[in-house]
Amino acid sequence: MAPSRTSQRALLLSATLGLVNAVSLPEPTAAPAKVEVRPPIVTPAAIRFDERYSYVERRDILDDIKSGVGGAIKSLESVIGTALPSFFTDGIPGWFEGLPTGSAVMSSLGINDDDLAAIPTQVLNVPPYANWTDKGWNVRFHGNVYKIPNISQSKIDDLANIFLIDTSVEQLPDEQKANARNLTRSIFVVQQGEENVTVTLEPAPMQGGDGESGGGNSIQATGGNQTIKLPYETTAEGDFDVFVPIQSNGLTNGNETNNVQRLNVHTLGTDSGNATAYLVPSTGITFISDIDDILRVTKIYDPKEGLLNSFARDFTPWMNMPDIYRNWSQTLPNNTHFHYLTTTPEQATRNYMDFIYKTYPGGSFDTRPLNFSDVSATLAIRDYLLRKIFATFPERKFVLVADTSNSDVMKDYPQLAHDFPNQVQCIFLRNTSSTDSSDWFPYNTEGFKGLNNRSYMFFHVPDDLTGLDIANGQCLNESIKQNVTFSRQAEVLGIHGSAGSRVSGGATISFVAALVAAMLLTL
Repeated sequence: MAPSRTSQRALLLSATLGLVNAVSLPEPTAAPAKVEVRPPIVTPAAIRFDERYSYVERRDILDDIKSGVGGAIKSLESVIGTALPSFFTDGIPGWFEGLPTGSAVMSSLGINDDDLAAIPTQVLNVPPYANWTDKGWNVRFHGNVYKIPNISQSKIDDLANIFLIDTSVEQLPDEQKANARNLTRSIFVVQQGEENVTVTLEPAPMQGGDGESGGGNSIQATGGNQTIKLPYETTAEGDFDVFVPIQSNGLTNGNETNNVQRLNVHTLGTDSGNATAYLVPSTGITFISDIDDILRVTKIYDPKEGLLNSFARDFTPWMNMPDIYRNWSQTLPNNTHFHYLTTTPEQATRNYMDFIYKTYPGGSFDTRPLNFSDVSATLAIRDYLLRKIFATFPERKFVLVADTSNSDVMKDYPQLAHDFPNQVQCIFLRNTSSTDSSDWFPYNTEGFKGLNNRSYMFFHVPDDLTGLDIANGQCLNESIKQNVTFSRQAEVLGIHGSAGSRVSGGATISFVAALVAAMLLTL
């Protein structure tokens, strides 16, 4: 029999009191070591990630989420000790870890090669960026090749229910049923290794719709029609990622225009591998934006809500953030470029791309390749992808946008500003801890120590970003109080400065009491 809420609270309080006298918060960790940045390469070699990171079986992460009091106490211990729950520390929802791929999908569903033979191949073509070099335009093609096996709806429902808490597919409204089933089908696909990928390029029409209105002032390319066979086969996980120099064929040279040019990318042999390539001038401003809890409502720090928002509900913009981006795209110089980066695995990102292009200015995209399967690799891929685009455009300025619930962002963004002081124009971080009472995990601002305190801003609502002269380096709205302590802090828990990073005696009890109070509200 499950314990009552009163019993749960009693267990939690008992466990907490046992921890108070034994545990204190650790000292803030040292700033990440600087990573050596290689000079930009005109035609980089294919990216063939270490195949040892293949998924082999699903990890029982959701068991922790569903384990009631035990999970709550485990999370409490983690917050007070040296570790925090993975959905906080990793900057990604924990339910996107351990997803099966390839042969693991086939064996778990009882599918053999003959079953797949007649199924058409599909391609996820991630919208690429291109840089201008002394040899012409250089396009980074990347994505994944896969097949969707035939799985019965009842089996899909069983699989979808794994990702839901306190509900099931059958209990969802019809629209949410369809969303959960579609996403589950996209997760349980079979990646195709050792495949050749051939793409065609053609000028993309002008952008339309509310989301892409302006779109960073990108325009239809003046030429570029051609067919290209990528020089490398897909990896064992079906990934391809390679820079390829393309023929001009009437394209405007990158040193002769300030506009971002658009090319349609189609993959031969499938009707699913379509994307838009963005040919980006060497100079200008690039916005690099995270998506969860900054462009859309996700609540990765609230597992039940996060799962529903990711698997069942339609993606919803966060407040009036689309208006902010639309204004940037229409008022900033013509060479403005938008790039969206999420560490969600490739299988689950088609919904992300559809949402972005219906709601925000068009732009290039980055996601986590399937070769990066575990937590440490996931953390490495965000930093790797960020530094990749910095190195590809060494003369451009970057505006970094995210939220405080991603601790890897809280490390990577300020570190980029330390390492590339002439390239990071602004850092904008939504303070989820100050506006959402369900985010009771502290965030660490230590990495911002030593940076110009006018080069970054922790904001509360999208309107805080209005009226800034970003092109000339104005990043701070003077009316928004910052309260940056360069240590661990959390507005919901009242943790500011030393009380959040080095606690003893009464301060420890104060911290634990606040944390327990927040947790009890969820029971």
